[in-house]
Amino acid sequence: MLKLFRTLIFAAVALGLAAPLFAQGITREISVRPGDTVEVINGTGRIDVIAYKETTGIGDDSVSTIKLSGTGSTEISENDLRVDTGRGRHRITVRPANPANRFDIALQLPERVKLVATTREGEVRAQGNFQSFAARTETGTIAADVPTIDLRYSLQWVASRPRYLADFEIADVKEKAAGRFEIKGRYEEPKPERVEGNGEGEPNPRDLRVELNLTTDRGIILLNVPPNEVAGDLRERPLTEAAKAIVRSGDSILMEAIRRASPKYFGDYAQTLPPLRRTPTLTERDRSESNTRSSTKVATVQVTDADNRSVTGLTNGDFEISEDNEARDIISVRPVSAPVNLVLLLDVSGSVENYVNFIRKAARSFVDTVDKNDRISIVIFSEDVKVLSGFTTDRQLLSESLDTFDAGGPTAYYDALAYTLADTLRPLGGERTAIVILTDGDDNRSFLAFDSLAGTIQESGALIYPLYVPSSLIAASASAAPVTAVDPLRARYLGLSTRAEGEGEQLAKLSGGVYYSISQLSQIQTAYEDIARQLRSAYEVTYRSQIDGAAGGRISPRLRVRVKRPDLFVSISRVSPK
Repeated sequence: MLKLFRTLIFAAVALGLAAPLFAQGITREISVRPGDTVEVINGTGRIDVIAYKETTGIGDDSVSTIKLSGTGSTEISENDLRVDTGRGRHRITVRPANPANRFDIALQLPERVKLVATTREGEVRAQGNFQSFAARTETGTIAADVPTIDLRYSLQWVASRPRYLADFEIADVKEKAAGRFEIKGRYEEPKPERVEGNGEGEPNPRDLRVELNLTTDRGIILLNVPPNEVAGDLRERPLTEAAKAIVRSGDSILMEAIRRASPKYFGDYAQTLPPLRRTPTLTERDRSESNTRSSTKVATVQVTDADNRSVTGLTNGDFEISEDNEARDIISVRPVSAPVNLVLLLDVSGSVENYVNFIRKAARSFVDTVDKNDRISIVIFSEDVKVLSGFTTDRQLLSESLDTFDAGGPTAYYDALAYTLADTLRPLGGERTAIVILTDGDDNRSFLAFDSLAGTIQESGALIYPLYVPSSLIAASASAAPVTAVDPLRARYLGLSTRAEGEGEQLAKLSGGVYYSISQLSQIQTAYEDIARQLRSAYEVTYRSQIDGAAGGRISPRLRVRVKRPDLFVSISRVSPK
């Protein structure tokens, strides 16, 4: 059946997206029995369907909920939703009185219904144990998350080459007449074993069989892959050096994302590697902490306010430390003086191809701003990554390395960030680390999706400072014509996309860094100076501990560090013995 973790993520995404939209709208209820056919037609909006497990017994009528919502301030009337039901078949049609309106629809249905969904550019998501699921779109994505005990599937693209992603191995693509492409086959997992002592036998195979018949003109088809984990480029292609380094790192979540994006090339490369030595699991770390003993430890922490700005000037009396909810004695608190290992991650893709001198100037400005004892590495990225300089304090060497690159090509931003975390910073263990990113925030070529990075970011302990600079702003700065420099219309397209803004903020929040949305070039230097101050504002809190160090030197989940002042937050980057 569905993997629990993946199912929970998919459900959270589906409901999380739907919930804000359903603040205003209309709701209908219909009685649906397992085995009934439910057809949903929504030309331009999204269709979300979840099949829930019956609690009243097979054959009983089940109340199913239909929710219709509009976008923005769109008014919805009862006439915009039509429901025709009878004799085991239910048709639900979204037909806005105003064709310019777009409505989204969500349904909760009992398991083992037959679902049919039709839209044009709208997305279709179906999750649960359906008897069958048929969908038809023009450009809309079709995402199915269904049991794979006995799965029969037929996937068709009628006006483009296939774009798809599956969490399991599926059949090869076959080209048909008139430019059609088809993937057709059957996938079976081992039947679940009988659970002794609960009085239940194996499920009836007929209750586990699912049939998929999914057709689209030019859309994307996803099988048991959450849409938020899909990269921007679904073409299977050879692994880049960044992707290979991520595979070698042993980070299971990132490796799985790359495997899904390019299964053939992933498999070929994985076979050339020695057996993987995985990082100890959390369960193993807990066992290593089972014996307690008194020792003195030092926790390196960052304290931020509600605006995610570092807070300085704190003393012993401001902190509290506990292990297993028991208070521990704090011996001392002092500002951190140790150097920081900084990675300057530079976007040199095609969007800045004509503005290489600007990138070099901005990078040199950063090198000159940070503390002279901080070790800096410079990594550039476009479709792949390249290390211009390893960690060094030699400012002259760093400056010279910036003359050795050209710009151009697609943007694999997420891959470059994952490479920096998994390959460049991971060998540094518990040392203080940070990443400063200069980019326009757009990605169009990574194997990884943005949501794949969250766990790796938090585990790394690295502070991330994204500086998102619109490429149009760089272009404006490069213009020699004074009249264009004051063109009032230019300001209309200097902003960042909403998606890029949101991702930059998430990166900073996950890591404890700060996000900088650059709208004026002078703000870059201000941001550099602010980052330099923040890197000098960590604390070393020395305390008496009653637990052994976690396996691999990792931070114990039993440790809590708090600040007594309201609206201040603490992130722990490392813990080491005194």
